Amino acid sequence: MLRNRTQNSLSETGRYTSLTGLYTIDPVHSTIGFSVRHAMISNVRGKFDAFEGLLKLDGSRPERSEAYASIQTQSLDTGIRDRDTHLTGPDFFDSAVFPLMTFRSTGIVPVGNDMFRLVGNLKIKDIELPIDLEITFGGAGQDAYGQHRVGFEGRATLQRSDWGLTWNAALETGGVLISDKVTLMLDISAVRQEQQVSAAA
Repeated sequence: MLRNRTQNSLSETGRYTSLTGLYTIDPVHSTIGFSVRHAMISNVRGKFDAFEGLLKLDGSRPERSEAYASIQTQSLDTGIRDRDTHLTGPDFFDSAVFPLMTFRSTGIVPVGNDMFRLVGNLKIKDIELPIDLEITFGGAGQDAYGQHRVGFEGRATLQRSDWGLTWNAALETGGVLISDKVTLMLDISAVRQEQQVSAAA
């Protein structure tokens, strides 16, 4: 939890200077999840429990910031073990062959009101394609341990078939069991890596 949210008040004109630095994503306080329409009537939600990532933030020129994330597909959790086994098997992620899903940014565009469009490449299995994520800056400050944190929320809509995740089943009532459209949802807390400066002898 942030003890002081936006201690250095950030204006809409893009004054994020105090955020400049290298950050590691804290998986304990972050969520990488998804939502997909199931049986044409409801949404199934899931998340990945094992991941890591880096944020290289340039507060003076946010468009030069960078992001990278690596996600262990075997860590997928929808709350039902049999379903998770199917999703991590050959019909979907095939985690035994492709254990990692990765994202690497290629650009970021500030759009105002603490919102950004993060452009990058998402690799699932052996297919790497560009995606756009809508990112909202959530705040910054020190936590209870004196670590400087930043928070972001993100969302993107994907067509899973673009990455070869095409398995489906027809319903007797018409339609299919699983929608091709998937909503990716991020809630990220990242900790700045403070550089140790040693005095010259």
